[in-house]
Amino acid sequence: MSSERLYFRQLLSGRDYAVGDPIATQMRNFAYLIGDRETGETVVVDPAYKASDLVDVATADGMTVTGVLATHHHPDHVGGTMLGFTLGGVRELLEKTSVAVHVNKQELDWVAQTTGIAPSELTGHDNGDKVKVGALEIELLHTPGHTPGSQCFLFDGRLISGDTLFVDGCGRTDFPGGDSDEMFRSLRHLAALDGNPVVYPGHWYSEEPSAELSSIRDNNYVLRPQTLQQWQALMPG
Repeated sequence: MSSERLYFRQLLSGRDYAVGDPIATQMRNFAYLIGDRETGETVVVDPAYKASDLVDVATADGMTVTGVLATHHHPDHVGGTMLGFTLGGVRELLEKTSVAVHVNKQELDWVAQTTGIAPSELTGHDNGDKVKVGALEIELLHTPGHTPGSQCFLFDGRLISGDTLFVDGCGRTDFPGGDSDEMFRSLRHLAALDGNPVVYPGHWYSEEPSAELSSIRDNNYVLRPQTLQQWQALMPG
């Protein structure tokens, strides 16, 4: 898709949406809008906090939200209760606009429990499935480790990596459903992707908000282990 036709925005919580929300500001989540300018369709990736703000951003850009893509079930990505706070998210977005919510099949029950959305309202996917937005196809990559159904989104030379891979480091594996060995396998899968996509993470935990995969391969310590044994020595437990 031409750069003129692709619609893509990286939005920082507490700055670009949910302005003034102390939890959003502290967590430094990224949400994303991915769409086709010609058809005016866009999907929202990981709407949390004041999710209606993200719909308003898209509307101001002349776009219509037609779906949600969730990387995983944690409340700072889809809404729910965290650290004693109840965060807005997908449920509030659905009250504003009725759209499909795309999750990995292994994350269905987790997302439903976290958000209060019935599993029947969620669309479950397998690794390699594609979601179409106008003429744009987004490939869904199952990358378990941070959670059982964590997924990343590959499209048009870009990789939205959620909490699987950051520019520096990777997501934790000590939360319920986390699995360190699975994280290693997911990271090796991402490191071996063809081409050199620009990686857009789920949080701004680094100097730059994104980086080419080749740079991350060279500089991110979590991609140095080549074997599970090496990984387990680096990340004991």
